[in-house]
Amino acid sequence: MNITLRDYQQECIDTIAAHDSGRYLIQMATGLGKTVTFASLPRKGRMMILSHREELVKQPLKYFECSAAAEMAAVHSHGEEVVSASVQSMAHRLDDFSPEDFDIIIVDEAHHAAAASYKRVIGHFRPRLLLGFTATPNRADSARLSDVFDEIIFQRDLRWGIRHGYLCDICCKRVDIGYDLSAVRTRMGDYAPGELEKAMDGTADAIAQAYREHAKGATLIFAVSVEQCREIARRIEGAEVVTGATKDRAEIIRRFTAREIPC
Repeated sequence: MNITLRDYQQECIDTIAAHDSGRYLIQMATGLGKTVTFASLPRKGRMMILSHREELVKQPLKYFECSAAAEMAAVHSHGEEVVSASVQSMAHRLDDFSPEDFDIIIVDEAHHAAAASYKRVIGHFRPRLLLGFTATPNRADSARLSDVFDEIIFQRDLRWGIRHGYLCDICCKRVDIGYDLSAVRTRMGDYAPGELEKAMDGTADAIAQAYREHAKGATLIFAVSVEQCREIARRIEGAEVVTGATKDRAEIIRRFTAREIPC
């Protein structure tokens, strides 16, 4: 794939290349092309990309002209130059890999890197460069990214992307759907799930009405529970539900991207 890099993407690559070895974090807002950027990095050996979702494991492979393969579920790599791996699968297959197997390890969505599963995988390897790419270099809990990465060496956030014309501006509307979160406790910086679900009970009608009044084009609705997802979808014609248990995620995402699914 012939890729013409944007100026800031090349600047990011040059910044990384100026660091011979180490563990570094790169902040790049969603939509600024972090996958294109790390796929274009010069390598002295093999590269591994660590991700936590099926879609993220498969997505980078199309950007490489060299041999590249996934390491996930029933799929195994066989010494390819680039391996895009599920952290969950890799955590159980470390015996199949030498600590020196990879010159560069990329941690996609790197704000997850302080989790135990990531630490187990990262701790097994000794790459020249460990690079974390994320739009949000912070966590709500007490786990620290500074335990994994030494410093942030490149930052282009959402505000920068909008100001320089690479991302569209944000039009934000707040709609009152009649819930009260004053009694909902927080845990590790987020609302307690069970209490949040109870507080949001009965709001599906108002959410669906807000969709009908304000939605323009393809729409994503994030709900507080699987049951609330289903309650909302029942009220919106043509809507599909995606949860952790959804088996045909790839097909739903394809249809949503093709504008076959409205919501």
